[in-house]
Amino acid sequence: MKLDSPLFDRIRVKPDRDRRLKAEGPTCEWEGCCNAATHRAPKGRQMEGQFWRFCFEHTRAYNQSYNYFAGMGDDAVAAYQKDAATGHRPTWKMGSKGGAARAAEHAKRHTTENIGDPFGMFGEVGGRARPEPEAPRESRMIRNAERRAFESLGVEISATPEEIKARFKVLVKKYHPDANGGDISTEDRLRDVIQSYNHLKNAGFC
Repeated sequence: MKLDSPLFDRIRVKPDRDRRLKAEGPTCEWEGCCNAATHRAPKGRQMEGQFWRFCFEHTRAYNQSYNYFAGMGDDAVAAYQKDAATGHRPTWKMGSKGGAARAAEHAKRHTTENIGDPFGMFGEVGGRARPEPEAPRESRMIRNAERRAFESLGVEISATPEEIKARFKVLVKKYHPDANGGDISTEDRLRDVIQSYNHLKNAGFC
């Protein structure tokens, strides 16, 4: 930044002059205090959500003498503390809100019939053995080279070894030069078919 810049004077602070901006805000509500109100303190019971705005010193003095239960009897304080345990929400005794009816409905829906009983321990109450889980199907990872071989032979990836061999024989008869009157234009295709079949055979697909 240049020394003659109009911005230079704005960011420079001279020792004999404090150019810092002073925070503006409400003043302390303590009688006779003119300091900034940096803290707030609750006004008390029956005025939840309302606060006094005090400075730090008067906030500390106010909190030292603050008593939420001032003016309440011992019974009222005990009742308040009991309600506070449930968040001042209403509670009911067990079964007073249709508990018996709900229990009967639950018992009706959850009978002992068709209980999963893999070890045959609950046959007297209607338990039934669970069906045996199906054996996991063998899944093999198909690489790109194997996928191209399947495509070259024109068979699905799920084809059986017999289907692959049968398809191989059909293609060999189709593209062999002897089957085309000695035409060698199909030799490249025949070579691709043989290589694809050998690749699948070595990989254990046929």
